Amino acid sequence: MERNLDRAVASAEELMTGVAARRAIRAGQWTSHTSGIAPGHVQGNVVILHSRDADEFLRFCQRNPKPCPLLAVSEPGEPLLPTLGEDVDIRFDVPRYRVWRKGELVAEPTAIDELWESDFVTFVIGCSFSFEQGLLEAGIPLRHIAQGRNVAMYRTNIPTNPAGKFHGPMVVSMRPMTAANAIRAIQVTSRLPNVHGAPVHFGDPAEIGIADLAKPDFGDAVEILPGEVPVFWACGVTPQSAVMEARPELCITHAPGFMLVTDLLNHQLAFS
Repeated sequence: MERNLDRAVASAEELMTGVAARRAIRAGQWTSHTSGIAPGHVQGNVVILHSRDADEFLRFCQRNPKPCPLLAVSEPGEPLLPTLGEDVDIRFDVPRYRVWRKGELVAEPTAIDELWESDFVTFVIGCSFSFEQGLLEAGIPLRHIAQGRNVAMYRTNIPTNPAGKFHGPMVVSMRPMTAANAIRAIQVTSRLPNVHGAPVHFGDPAEIGIADLAKPDFGDAVEILPGEVPVFWACGVTPQSAVMEARPELCITHAPGFMLVTDLLNHQLAFS
Protein backbone atom coordinates (compact mmCIF):
# COMPACT_ATOMS: atom_id res chain seq x y z
CA MET A 1 0.00 0.00 0.00
CA GLU A 2 1.37 3.45 -0.92
CA ARG A 3 0.85 6.35 1.46
CA ASN A 4 -1.62 9.12 0.74
CA LEU A 5 0.52 12.11 -0.32
CA ASP A 6 -2.25 14.73 -0.29
CA ARG A 7 -0.77 16.56 2.72
CA ALA A 8 1.96 19.18 2.42
CA VAL A 9 5.55 18.07 2.12
CA ALA A 10 7.64 18.58 5.26
CA SER A 11 11.04 20.27 5.23
CA ALA A 12 14.14 18.89 6.94
CA GLU A 13 14.17 21.94 9.23
CA GLU A 14 10.77 20.89 10.65
CA LEU A 15 11.88 17.34 11.46
CA MET A 16 14.01 18.00 14.53
CA THR A 17 12.88 15.04 16.69
CA GLY A 18 12.28 11.36 16.16
CA VAL A 19 8.56 11.76 16.80
CA ALA A 20 8.25 14.59 14.27
CA ALA A 21 10.19 12.62 11.66
CA ARG A 22 8.08 9.49 12.09
CA ARG A 23 4.81 11.40 11.95
CA ALA A 24 5.88 13.10 8.73
CA ILE A 25 7.00 9.78 7.26
CA ARG A 26 3.78 8.06 8.27
CA ALA A 27 1.70 10.87 6.74
CA GLY A 28 3.64 10.76 3.49
CA GLN A 29 5.09 14.24 4.10
CA TRP A 30 8.69 12.94 4.05
CA THR A 31 9.55 10.33 1.41
CA SER A 32 13.27 11.00 0.89
CA HIS A 33 16.36 9.51 2.54
CA THR A 34 16.75 10.37 6.24
CA SER A 35 20.34 11.64 6.31
CA GLY A 36 20.37 14.99 8.10
CA ILE A 37 16.88 14.90 9.64
CA ALA A 38 16.17 14.64 13.39
CA PRO A 39 19.75 15.61 14.27
CA GLY A 40 21.08 13.92 17.37
CA HIS A 41 18.58 11.03 17.12
CA VAL A 42 19.56 7.42 16.52
CA GLN A 43 18.53 5.99 13.17
CA GLY A 44 18.28 2.29 12.43
CA ASN A 45 18.51 -0.19 9.58
CA VAL A 46 15.59 -2.62 9.41
CA VAL A 47 15.33 -6.34 8.64
CA ILE A 48 12.02 -8.21 9.01
CA LEU A 49 11.90 -12.00 8.71
CA HIS A 50 9.61 -14.91 9.48
CA SER A 51 10.25 -16.53 12.87
CA ARG A 52 11.72 -19.61 11.18
CA ASP A 53 14.57 -17.47 9.80
CA ALA A 54 14.99 -15.15 12.77
CA ASP A 55 17.24 -17.32 14.96
CA GLU A 56 19.83 -17.77 12.21
CA PHE A 57 19.75 -14.06 11.40
CA LEU A 58 20.17 -13.18 15.09
CA ARG A 59 23.32 -15.35 15.16
CA PHE A 60 24.53 -13.63 11.99
CA CYS A 61 24.23 -10.25 13.72
CA GLN A 62 25.95 -11.52 16.84
CA ARG A 63 28.87 -12.84 14.77
CA ASN A 64 29.17 -9.60 12.77
CA PRO A 65 28.80 -6.75 15.27
CA LYS A 66 30.61 -4.15 13.12
CA PRO A 67 28.10 -4.13 10.23
CA CYS A 68 25.17 -5.46 12.29
CA PRO A 69 25.08 -3.86 15.77
CA LEU A 70 21.66 -4.73 17.15
CA LEU A 71 19.54 -1.98 18.70
CA ALA A 72 16.27 -3.90 19.07
CA VAL A 73 14.57 -7.21 18.27
CA SER A 74 10.78 -7.48 18.36
CA GLU A 75 8.56 -10.24 19.63
CA PRO A 76 7.07 -12.35 16.80
CA GLY A 77 4.16 -10.56 15.15
CA GLU A 78 4.64 -7.35 17.15
CA PRO A 79 4.94 -4.25 14.92
CA LEU A 80 5.53 -1.79 17.77
CA LEU A 81 9.03 -1.15 19.11
CA PRO A 82 8.55 0.68 22.42
CA THR A 83 12.23 0.56 23.42
CA LEU A 84 13.03 2.77 20.42
CA GLY A 85 10.40 5.45 20.91
CA GLU A 86 6.86 6.65 21.30
CA ASP A 87 4.42 4.79 19.05
CA VAL A 88 7.10 3.35 16.74
CA ASP A 89 5.22 1.17 14.25
CA ILE A 90 7.52 -0.62 11.85
CA ARG A 91 4.72 -1.07 9.31
CA PHE A 92 4.56 2.68 8.53
CA ASP A 93 7.58 4.52 9.92
CA VAL A 94 10.23 3.93 7.22
CA PRO A 95 10.10 6.22 4.16
CA ARG A 96 10.76 3.38 1.73
CA TYR A 97 10.95 -0.37 2.25
CA ARG A 98 12.34 -3.18 0.16
CA VAL A 99 10.51 -6.50 -0.26
CA TRP A 100 12.67 -9.53 -1.07
CA ARG A 101 11.33 -12.90 -2.18
CA LYS A 102 13.89 -15.70 -2.36
CA GLY A 103 16.68 -13.12 -2.54
CA GLU A 104 15.13 -11.10 -5.36
CA LEU A 105 13.98 -7.51 -4.89
CA VAL A 106 10.33 -7.41 -5.95
CA ALA A 107 8.91 -4.14 -4.56
CA GLU A 108 9.74 -0.88 -2.79
CA PRO A 109 6.53 0.19 -0.98
CA THR A 110 6.15 3.08 1.45
CA ALA A 111 4.14 1.02 3.96
CA ILE A 112 3.97 -2.71 4.71
CA ASP A 113 0.73 -3.12 6.66
CA GLU A 114 -0.79 -5.17 3.84
CA LEU A 115 2.22 -7.51 3.89
CA TRP A 116 2.36 -7.92 7.67
CA GLU A 117 2.21 -11.48 9.02
CA SER A 118 1.67 -12.80 12.52
CA ASP A 119 5.13 -14.35 12.90
CA PHE A 120 7.28 -11.49 11.59
CA VAL A 121 10.31 -10.60 13.72
CA THR A 122 11.83 -7.14 13.31
CA PHE A 123 15.53 -6.43 13.76
CA VAL A 124 16.75 -2.83 14.06
CA ILE A 125 20.47 -2.36 13.47
CA GLY A 126 22.62 0.69 14.23
CA CYS A 127 23.24 3.15 11.40
CA SER A 128 26.20 5.34 10.45
CA PHE A 129 23.85 8.33 10.20
CA SER A 130 23.99 8.35 14.00
CA PHE A 131 27.73 8.89 14.24
CA GLU A 132 27.61 11.63 11.62
CA GLN A 133 26.33 14.07 14.25
CA GLY A 134 29.48 13.48 16.29
CA LEU A 135 31.62 14.04 13.21
CA LEU A 136 29.89 17.33 12.44
CA GLU A 137 30.21 18.46 16.05
CA ALA A 138 33.94 17.69 15.83
CA GLY A 139 34.18 20.07 12.87
CA ILE A 140 34.51 17.35 10.23
CA PRO A 141 32.54 18.29 7.09
CA LEU A 142 30.46 15.61 5.40
CA ARG A 143 30.02 16.24 1.70
CA HIS A 144 26.92 14.13 1.12
CA ILE A 145 25.04 16.05 3.83
CA ALA A 146 26.25 19.42 2.51
CA GLN A 147 25.04 18.42 -0.96
CA GLY A 148 21.75 16.88 0.24
CA ARG A 149 22.69 13.42 -1.02
CA ASN A 150 22.46 9.91 0.34
CA VAL A 151 25.76 8.45 1.55
CA ALA A 152 27.69 6.27 -0.93
CA MET A 153 27.66 2.53 -0.13
CA TYR A 154 29.64 -0.30 -1.72
CA ARG A 155 29.81 -4.09 -1.63
CA THR A 156 33.33 -5.22 -0.74
CA ASN A 157 35.49 -8.35 -0.74
CA ILE A 158 35.49 -8.38 3.08
CA PRO A 159 33.70 -11.59 4.13
CA THR A 160 31.20 -11.73 6.97
CA ASN A 161 31.08 -14.58 9.47
CA PRO A 162 28.30 -16.89 8.29
CA ALA A 163 25.41 -18.17 10.38
CA GLY A 164 23.39 -20.90 8.74
CA LYS A 165 22.25 -19.69 5.36
CA PHE A 166 23.13 -16.04 6.08
CA HIS A 167 26.49 -15.01 4.65
CA GLY A 168 28.01 -12.69 2.06
CA PRO A 169 30.31 -9.69 1.69
CA MET A 170 30.36 -6.68 3.99
CA VAL A 171 28.84 -3.46 2.66
CA VAL A 172 30.60 -0.21 3.61
CA SER A 173 29.68 3.47 3.55
CA MET A 174 32.26 6.00 2.37
CA ARG A 175 33.02 9.60 3.33
CA PRO A 176 35.93 11.55 1.78
CA MET A 177 38.14 13.37 4.31
CA THR A 178 41.52 14.97 4.71
CA ALA A 179 44.06 12.82 6.54
CA ALA A 180 43.76 14.98 9.66
CA ASN A 181 39.97 14.70 9.67
CA ALA A 182 40.19 10.94 9.09
CA ILE A 183 42.30 10.57 12.24
CA ARG A 184 39.80 12.63 14.22
CA ALA A 185 36.91 10.63 12.73
CA ILE A 186 38.50 7.40 13.95
CA GLN A 187 38.68 8.85 17.47
CA VAL A 188 35.05 10.03 17.39
CA THR A 189 33.47 6.89 15.94
CA SER A 190 35.50 4.48 18.07
CA ARG A 191 33.29 5.60 20.96
CA LEU A 192 30.16 4.46 19.11
CA PRO A 193 30.34 0.68 18.58
CA ASN A 194 26.53 0.42 18.57
CA VAL A 195 26.50 2.38 15.32
CA HIS A 196 29.43 0.64 13.57
CA GLY A 197 32.32 2.14 15.52
CA ALA A 198 35.66 2.97 13.89
CA PRO A 199 36.25 2.68 10.12
CA VAL A 200 37.19 -0.69 8.64
CA HIS A 201 39.43 0.81 5.93
CA PHE A 202 40.73 4.04 4.46
CA GLY A 203 42.73 4.75 1.36
CA ASP A 204 42.89 2.54 -1.75
CA PRO A 205 39.37 1.17 -2.41
CA ALA A 206 40.73 -1.62 -4.60
CA GLU A 207 42.17 -3.25 -1.47
CA ILE A 208 38.63 -4.04 -0.33
CA GLY A 209 37.29 -4.92 -3.76
CA ILE A 210 35.77 -1.60 -4.85
CA ALA A 211 36.53 -0.98 -8.51
CA ASP A 212 35.06 2.50 -9.00
CA LEU A 213 34.09 4.98 -6.28
CA ALA A 214 32.01 6.87 -8.84
CA LYS A 215 29.66 3.88 -9.08
CA PRO A 216 28.35 3.03 -5.61
CA ASP A 217 26.15 -0.05 -5.25
CA PHE A 218 23.73 1.98 -3.10
CA GLY A 219 23.29 5.68 -2.42
CA ASP A 220 24.89 8.60 -4.27
CA ALA A 221 28.45 9.17 -5.42
CA VAL A 222 30.33 12.22 -4.11
CA GLU A 223 33.50 13.81 -5.41
CA ILE A 224 36.84 13.17 -3.70
CA LEU A 225 38.89 16.35 -3.79
CA PRO A 226 42.69 16.67 -3.97
CA GLY A 227 44.23 16.02 -0.57
CA GLU A 228 41.34 13.78 0.55
CA VAL A 229 41.18 10.03 1.16
CA PRO A 230 38.08 7.81 1.12
CA VAL A 231 37.21 6.51 4.60
CA PHE A 232 35.03 3.40 4.86
CA TRP A 233 32.77 2.26 7.69
CA ALA A 234 30.93 -1.05 8.05
CA CYS A 235 27.34 -0.49 6.91
CA GLY A 236 23.94 -1.76 8.04
CA VAL A 237 23.04 -2.53 4.44
CA THR A 238 25.23 -5.63 4.86
CA PRO A 239 22.17 -7.72 5.90
CA GLN A 240 20.61 -7.01 2.49
CA SER A 241 23.69 -8.56 0.91
CA ALA A 242 23.25 -11.57 3.20
CA VAL A 243 19.54 -11.81 2.31
CA MET A 244 20.45 -11.92 -1.39
CA GLU A 245 22.71 -14.89 -0.63
CA ALA A 246 20.43 -16.66 1.85
CA ARG A 247 17.29 -16.31 -0.29
CA PRO A 248 14.64 -16.63 2.47
CA GLU A 249 11.07 -17.03 1.31
CA LEU A 250 10.28 -13.43 2.33
CA CYS A 251 12.25 -10.60 3.86
CA ILE A 252 11.46 -6.90 4.25
CA THR A 253 14.17 -4.28 4.76
CA HIS A 254 14.55 -0.51 4.59
CA ALA A 255 15.73 0.93 1.29
CA PRO A 256 19.38 2.02 1.68
CA GLY A 257 19.47 5.45 3.31
CA PHE A 258 15.75 5.41 4.17
CA MET A 259 16.00 4.63 7.87
CA LEU A 260 13.83 4.21 10.95
CA VAL A 261 14.27 7.37 13.06
CA THR A 262 14.05 6.60 16.79
CA ASP A 263 13.63 8.61 19.98
CA LEU A 264 17.02 7.45 21.27
CA LEU A 265 19.75 10.07 21.32
CA ASN A 266 23.16 9.44 19.83
CA HIS A 267 25.00 10.40 23.02
CA GLN A 268 23.16 7.60 24.85
CA LEU A 269 25.07 5.08 22.71
CA ALA A 270 28.52 6.60 23.20
CA PHE A 271 31.21 5.05 25.37
CA SER A 272 33.06 7.62 27.47
